[in-house]
Amino acid sequence: MTLPGGVILAGGLARRMGGGDKGLLLLGGQSLLDRVIDRLGPQSGLLALNANGDPGRFAEYGLPVLPDTVPEYPGPLAGVLAGMDWAAEAGLSHIVTAAADTPFFPRDLGARLARTARKAGTPIALAATQEEGRLIRHPTFGLWPVALRADLRAALEGGLRKVVLWTDKHGAATALFPDDAFFNINTPQDMARAEALLAAEDTA
Repeated sequence: MTLPGGVILAGGLARRMGGGDKGLLLLGGQSLLDRVIDRLGPQSGLLALNANGDPGRFAEYGLPVLPDTVPEYPGPLAGVLAGMDWAAEAGLSHIVTAAADTPFFPRDLGARLARTARKAGTPIALAATQEEGRLIRHPTFGLWPVALRADLRAALEGGLRKVVLWTDKHGAATALFPDDAFFNINTPQDMARAEALLAAEDTA
């Protein structure tokens, strides 16, 4: 498989951070979005950003900004669908997605998701971690085939919102990653922890 399109999901409302775009918050002098681009860009053939509202606020990044095509902020699946539509126009067969508020996700995310999907013979692969013996899926980090976009559009228009209900219908495989691989920033306390993680990463 050629490199998938990369889609950064930034369509959430960030209520726990007081609203606004979490991806524009600074961590160690760089925006979270810069850090996500740095990790996802090399794993992708092309890169785009899923976000709603005025796209001009992301102009400095030079990326296509893809708004949801389903109204009322239905969640991450709407961003996946917007990414699928963009990738179809670009002639790509798959997209890999990452959340804009997760600055430390693995640099081999796309390759491991593709390998997992291929080995399992499934069209979709989602990232997962294990916490206290339980498998925790992280559905904003996934590999998605563009061929399923009509099916996803119909599901969203029919009212489906929960990611795993749709992915389980298609037998999604899961790729296991280290426990803290998908630490995301939802609160000011999370940002403080991210600063500590960054400092530890810089001194490693």
